[in-house]
Amino acid sequence: MRTLKFLLRKELLQIFRDPAIFRILFIMPMVQLLILPLAADYEIKNINLGVVDHDHSTYSRKMIDKITSSGYFRLRDYSATYTQALHAIEQDKTDLILEIPSQFERNLVKESESDLLISVNAINGVKAGLGAAYLQGIIHDYNQEIRMEWIQNLRFNPLPIIDVTSTNWYNPNMNYRVFMVPGILVMLVTMIGSSFASNNIVREKEMGTIEQINVSPIKKTQFIIGKLVPFWILAITVLTLGLILARLVYGIIPLGHYSTIYFFASIYLVAILGLGLLLSTYAQTQQQSMLVSFFVTMIFNLLSGLYTPIESMPQWAQVITWFNPVSYFIQVMRMVMLKGSSLADIEHHILAMLGFAIFFNGWAILNYRKRSG
Repeated sequence: MRTLKFLLRKELLQIFRDPAIFRILFIMPMVQLLILPLAADYEIKNINLGVVDHDHSTYSRKMIDKITSSGYFRLRDYSATYTQALHAIEQDKTDLILEIPSQFERNLVKESESDLLISVNAINGVKAGLGAAYLQGIIHDYNQEIRMEWIQNLRFNPLPIIDVTSTNWYNPNMNYRVFMVPGILVMLVTMIGSSFASNNIVREKEMGTIEQINVSPIKKTQFIIGKLVPFWILAITVLTLGLILARLVYGIIPLGHYSTIYFFASIYLVAILGLGLLLSTYAQTQQQSMLVSFFVTMIFNLLSGLYTPIESMPQWAQVITWFNPVSYFIQVMRMVMLKGSSLADIEHHILAMLGFAIFFNGWAILNYRKRSG
């Protein structure tokens, strides 16, 4: 126990003596947490709209006003012909064209139906799909408003109407940042923990101090624990600062208990730091360990469900997420912060993370013993 105490003291002193580590550990993640949620927003607004109105009726003007007042579209082109509107798309002035045919109002009143043409610039597939969906939704609402107006004016025979009322659970205001900030915080803690841990043993090799440690009475388990605990403390500190920043800047207050987050984070960091130490036992230089750590962390983040739902991934990718510790922590963070889940609700995630922690750290201990002879 005394040997472990001296090893921990040596690691902490080595960290505190390097001011660059503190800037990387604390300042950079907080700046990223401030910027990334603003950029990682899949809600598209200010879509440039081109309109070709052949009808110039009261109904067509009301529909255009409803579209432009929604906050999603900006009227950038009002052309007389479809050819002119298409030319505006070719010059990247507009993203969508809405063509309203002549006698639009007449057909709608007399025949109770009328056609519209929506043409979308599909170079950006995501923007095109969402833009078309937004426009169709607004037109659908406009259609419902007209029908209600006609019913009140006895345009149709009064018939029973089913009114559907929706409620958004867990994120009532549909605030995308509330969904993204917990996941981004997990990603930052993961990158900090894995990258620093993966460089730890390699730095001892490059400095030549690894040989002194190998001939000392320090056991292999004590050596790995001594390398893991200091960065575990620092990663918990980064997580704490991130939670404080999320509360002060974004107003995100977990519905669950902070103790649930810290309990799971404690196990998660043991697993992810163990992975970093495992990579460090294989690498010969810090450059090697950083490149391998970056590659592994990038794969984990992309297949974690942070940016795209796991359910929408191919089946083989969904199988890989079962062995991805980052995906478990992101799920837990969102469950606790948005749904108020307790330890009983994340029992499966805890057991999986304990398995990762034992596996990675056990492998790191065995592999280091093999290399030190």
